[in-house]
Amino acid sequence: MSIGSPFDARTLPLNTKRNWREWSGYYAASAYSASHDIEYNAIRNAAALIDVSPLFKYRVSGPDATRLVDRVITRDATKIKPGQVIYTPWCDEHGKVVDDGTIARLDDDSFRWTAADPQLRWLRLNTRGLDVKIDETSESVAAVAVQGPMSRAVLERATGDDFSALGYYRRRAATIGALAVDVSRTGYTGDLGYEVWIDAARAPELWDALMTAGRDYQVRAAGMLALDVARIEAGLILLEVDYTSARHALIPEQNYSPYEIGLGRLVNLEKEGPFVGRAALQREIENGGPARRLVGMELEWDALEALYQAQGLSPMLSPAAWREQVPLYAGSRQIGRATSGTWSPILKKNLAIGSVDAAFEPAGSRLQMEWTVEGRRGRVGATVVPLPFLDPPRKRA
Repeated sequence: MSIGSPFDARTLPLNTKRNWREWSGYYAASAYSASHDIEYNAIRNAAALIDVSPLFKYRVSGPDATRLVDRVITRDATKIKPGQVIYTPWCDEHGKVVDDGTIARLDDDSFRWTAADPQLRWLRLNTRGLDVKIDETSESVAAVAVQGPMSRAVLERATGDDFSALGYYRRRAATIGALAVDVSRTGYTGDLGYEVWIDAARAPELWDALMTAGRDYQVRAAGMLALDVARIEAGLILLEVDYTSARHALIPEQNYSPYEIGLGRLVNLEKEGPFVGRAALQREIENGGPARRLVGMELEWDALEALYQAQGLSPMLSPAAWREQVPLYAGSRQIGRATSGTWSPILKKNLAIGSVDAAFEPAGSRLQMEWTVEGRRGRVGATVVPLPFLDPPRKRA
């Protein structure tokens, strides 16, 4: 049974369409407005509040907290300094990704760990011989993402502090009125943005403060439909959409290593400490790397238009992102699959993320994607392009 978010007292009245979906056991708004376009525009042109409380959250603390983090993730946890946040995958013993998320170092001996899937049992299975404590804080800690070019202005007005010095993937404690919060310069939109973490009992007060501070900046609540478009533009992958967790894989093809989903840069095979999956990942590299790779693609408009014209129709593209497995071809041979895509309102392009044979990873590779119009299958040309599709300088400025 799904439950409500700590922000429900404020977000329920805003969801005039009662457009909800389930996210990790919570009710999450798909869209608050009649159309999610206005919420997407807030993310890209003003400021948006996105309830991200359904993330699974853990506090890892104790003398061996760093050793546990280093034992589980593919990155070097000994280099994470207090006030720093990293994004990382973690793998099973076969080098296949279990999940990905952020880890924030709160102080010398404690971390905040976020994940898309439940990880408490997995973390505890890896604590053998370590003096470490793992607390699940998924329900006790609420979080709201403040995203968009005006997000810093909103946050500074709410706190009365200057946040220009808070670097990308850094965090610090702050106060908003009488509310104690933790602010990280992170997000899932590929834009300038922050995530604000607070005790769940005080979540409605935080929402009120941010909405009041953002009134002059056209701040508005944004749901999952707008977020999905933004994250694809940013080239950000989604668990159980762009890859399958090793925990849920039913066949070998559903298992993915970090190198297969664009996260190879986050694997440190040189770090001193052992980590789960290291030997398998080392073998993968020694054997020439993975046979398939994650890529971004731009789809040809003229070819798509021709498919609709053949049926006497004008092109019709949903404003919502799609999430499904779509075959990709080179000539007569299937060489991969697209996993998600969207029409980008800001780039004015039809975009897709997919998994292809390694030979087609280089930018400029020419592919074809299956596209169905009125039950008739056709193909649309696609060109491999570097990810992310959209990378505004303000994201890191």
